[in-house]
Amino acid sequence: MPSYNPAAIERRWQQFWETNKTFRTPDPGTPEAAGKPKYYILDMFPYPSGSGLHVGHPEGYTATDILARFKRMNGFHVLHPMGWDAFGLPAEQHAIATGEHPSVNTQNNINTFRRQIKSLGFSYDWDREVDTTDPAYVKWTQWIFLTIYDTWYDPEQKKGRPISELPIPAEVKAKGEAAVREYVDAHRLAYESEVPVNWCADLGTVLANEEVIDGKSERGNYPVVRMPLKQWLMRITAYAERLIDDLTPLDWSESIKQMQRNWIGKSEGAEVDFKLAEHDSVIRVFTTRPDTLFGATYMVLAPEHPLVELITTSEQKKAVQEYREAAARKSDFERTELAKKKTGVFTGSYAVNPVNNEQIPVWIADYVLATYGTGAIMAVPGHDERDFEFAKQFDLPIITVVTPNEKWLKETGSTLNDLKAAYTDDGVAMNSDFLNGLDTESAKAKIIGWLEENHTGARRINYKLRDWLFSRQRYWGEPFPILHEVDANGNRTGAKRTVPVEELPVTLPEMADFKPTGSPDGPLSKATDWLTVSRDGKTYRRETNTMPQWAGS
Repeated sequence: MPSYNPAAIERRWQQFWETNKTFRTPDPGTPEAAGKPKYYILDMFPYPSGSGLHVGHPEGYTATDILARFKRMNGFHVLHPMGWDAFGLPAEQHAIATGEHPSVNTQNNINTFRRQIKSLGFSYDWDREVDTTDPAYVKWTQWIFLTIYDTWYDPEQKKGRPISELPIPAEVKAKGEAAVREYVDAHRLAYESEVPVNWCADLGTVLANEEVIDGKSERGNYPVVRMPLKQWLMRITAYAERLIDDLTPLDWSESIKQMQRNWIGKSEGAEVDFKLAEHDSVIRVFTTRPDTLFGATYMVLAPEHPLVELITTSEQKKAVQEYREAAARKSDFERTELAKKKTGVFTGSYAVNPVNNEQIPVWIADYVLATYGTGAIMAVPGHDERDFEFAKQFDLPIITVVTPNEKWLKETGSTLNDLKAAYTDDGVAMNSDFLNGLDTESAKAKIIGWLEENHTGARRINYKLRDWLFSRQRYWGEPFPILHEVDANGNRTGAKRTVPVEELPVTLPEMADFKPTGSPDGPLSKATDWLTVSRDGKTYRRETNTMPQWAGS
């Protein structure tokens, strides 16, 4: 060939491939597939945005296409599909701005993406094209959700089991049907709970941490605040220990395995209850260093902690409220990783340290997160860097309860009675009554035993891993196949029922007005005809949240 004319050659061969279905994947059991080993090659499906393909798409697709062609030439039965991860906020925002229904814009974008990808000559089987917004596909996304909803994790068998097989304790059964339902719902892998979320009023929806940049929405640059909302979650934390154990046999590099372990974040320690001095409540904390309890000189609650309103004195209410509002405008990353200077406000209340009965002040500070541990800490500034910075900032007591080694004392210019930094290593307990003279591990064991004996604490394992927030207050997403029973006043009774599999998919109602409501109910709450359902003489309300974009992908 004296010269390569892509305009002629590429177009001709691409037309040949399409007409002859050259890259069609034969169904299993057909003569073309018989006896061939299977090979499945899956690309990350692109989001079909209005701007079309970008260079990152064909960069990855070229590598997988080389592999697909190589395997076919070596006699493999290759499945290599393409599809569109097409639900999500961008299409909805475009629809709101233009008045065009998101399905129209989405299909237009898909047509553009398909044409562009075909022009690159990749060897996809276009008869197996996937669109996450197609009702025939949504059916199976909803089926997966129902399967997860009707599953509980059995820690003994280390696997999910049907919710119908969940053992119900006799004392729960004795309390009646509502108690049993509550117990069952508390074990489902898909469940509802009120949790702190990133709420964007302008977009009318909850955003994932990845969708928030510097306290504003990635799309539109609108203000985002942290607030508690009832949401659907996936109970991935139930699998934390299995995730750790199953890393061991994997043929992965040790550095990648360690990244995974750090992400799961297993830590062993104790939960400790601090009674409030002037309220009939306790503050429960989780600590990996219970041996330092005698060094706790103050406590810190996350600004979102439910006890904050109860314990804040009238003199401190204004300052506490202003601080909580400021904290709500920050992301978790800004609060924990970016904050150079520690900030906080005294609530006006005191808690009682269980080991010495001393009253210590209770503060709120945004370096403590409601989503980790119990949302509260016992602050031991002598042996925690963040607590040390906070204590220095607000002139709070610092007590040494773990003896630093001589080398560290010399390097930091510290003395036992005047620490210039937090000593965070192990050592020998001091200023700790019955723990004095014990090494760290021995002191931990003894103090946990003492806490359990005195009913003020217990041994616990905690994880950084959080359950997956799985609902959005949007129109353009998969509806949840869940019905909520309501009373005569339209209020939820707490009872739920699932949409039968044979009635799936639950499709989105046709709506001319799909703009955000500005409330957690979401746009679907305006679809009154679609919203209310009667079953077996009872009235139900459909779930008005939709699934996140990642449900379909």
